[in-house]
Amino acid sequence: MNWLYKLQRKFGRFGIDNLMIYITVTMLAIYLMDTFIRIGIADWLYFSRALILQGQVWRLITFIFVPPAASPIFILFSLYFYYFVGDSLEKTWGAFQFTFYYLCGIVGTIIAGFLTGFASNNYLNLSLFFAFAQLFPDHQVLLFFFIPIKIKYLAYVNWAFFGISLMTSIIRLDFVTCASILASLVNFFIFFGPDFIDRFRDWRRYGKQRRDWKKQSRNNNNDFWR
Repeated sequence: MNWLYKLQRKFGRFGIDNLMIYITVTMLAIYLMDTFIRIGIADWLYFSRALILQGQVWRLITFIFVPPAASPIFILFSLYFYYFVGDSLEKTWGAFQFTFYYLCGIVGTIIAGFLTGFASNNYLNLSLFFAFAQLFPDHQVLLFFFIPIKIKYLAYVNWAFFGISLMTSIIRLDFVTCASILASLVNFFIFFGPDFIDRFRDWRRYGKQRRDWKKQSRNNNNDFWR
């Protein structure tokens, strides 16, 4: 992506090193304070269109720090996984490209939030997972802490749920939800969409070559028996 390298040359200094450390540590701190001190910090951070329009503009960014609502063990596993995936992407792309990818995801999520009235960081974090699975499809993780499975198979399952949600929205003519689902993964499409387009073109070209070859083979056989 030449345009991305041009951006990096101009704005590379704005890349945030170890971005996922800051995000996951903040998530953990908020979870611990809400769990043990019970001061309800997350209630002041989540994305709400109505509250943002009332002047609580900090929610445009603070929603990324809202921790998942789950048990302590699952929280630790989730945050570690977010950190591992994000750190791996940063080491592969560099700080600027990873920061830009995450920023595009934030913008997409904000668009989705204004379309539907509410948004969370679930699809944003899912976009990190999809990017990791795209780059490292054969990496193995332990499902339920003891079942080894390649990351690409987990990605297939998540893409299936994503596709079902999208198709359900289309069938119901719920185009707002449909647009919000697509907007929330805009960063993935920006980074990997050209690769999918190139693969589709290669597949069509290969299919045409095979059809031409079969057609030529049939013509040669017919000429041979004449």
